[in-house]
Amino acid sequence: MSQSNPLDFDSLWDYSNPQETEIKFREVLKQIPETESAHLELLTQIARTQGLQRKFDEAHQTLDEVEKRLKEESKVKVRYLLERGRVFNSSKHPDKAKPLFEQAFELAKKLKEDNYAVDAIHMLAIVSDPADSLNLNLQAIAYAESSPDEKARDWLGSLYNNTGWSYHDTGDYESALKIFEKAEAFRRLALSRVEVSKNDASRLRIAIWTVARCLRSLNRVDEALSKQMQLLKEFESVGETDGYVFEEIGECLLLLNRNEEAKPYFAKAYAELSKDGFLVDNEPERLKRLKELGN
Repeated sequence: MSQSNPLDFDSLWDYSNPQETEIKFREVLKQIPETESAHLELLTQIARTQGLQRKFDEAHQTLDEVEKRLKEESKVKVRYLLERGRVFNSSKHPDKAKPLFEQAFELAKKLKEDNYAVDAIHMLAIVSDPADSLNLNLQAIAYAESSPDEKARDWLGSLYNNTGWSYHDTGDYESALKIFEKAEAFRRLALSRVEVSKNDASRLRIAIWTVARCLRSLNRVDEALSKQMQLLKEFESVGETDGYVFEEIGECLLLLNRNEEAKPYFAKAYAELSKDGFLVDNEPERLKRLKELGN
């Protein structure tokens, strides 16, 4: 396997199943000689799967292997900085993550790696305060929209989503809805392509959920409920469920004074979301409320 034609292991990502993705990546790793940069790149992505599984110590150990063999000003170093930063951020150390994302952005920009430059700005927005976050997200959108790199433009769905939440967090729900609708349109277009993945379908469902959530914030509750119920049918058609959809249906019914109808949805939401380690660690009051509303 030559360095100029590395295996496209990034296409194997299933962000909804990092454990399975790690297994796939480790099989591919055996096929790539340790002397090739692709070997180190893949290790950074294995570290990312570990971080998503909340195995933070293991992720750092994997990245330590990469760090020992890093060369200055390389794509591998950009990916290393991004993943080290992500592990710090996920393990509640955004202060340690921020300078790594800043370094990743500057190096990616210098190497003309637009895809990773956009990734770095989007991560900077996540670890910054709300005022800076909005400006950084808008900067990332402009960067991606003007880039000739298709992979950089593929970030637009996530960037529209993040920017929408930045507007939402400041109470500007009208602006949030407009950009959430752009995210939904972007995801629908992606799903119309010849080659689509499970990730594309999952991202569209998230975009639809987000539009509906914003409609609730705008007090357009009937529209929000209708959209969430349709989304629930889509999940059921593929044999899946989603705790966040159950939660939103319950919230909409509660606002419409249909409390008894809301109870089973809150109960289902609690059953699903209480399995989410992030919510258990970070939003115990939210889970407590769901449990109480479901009884």
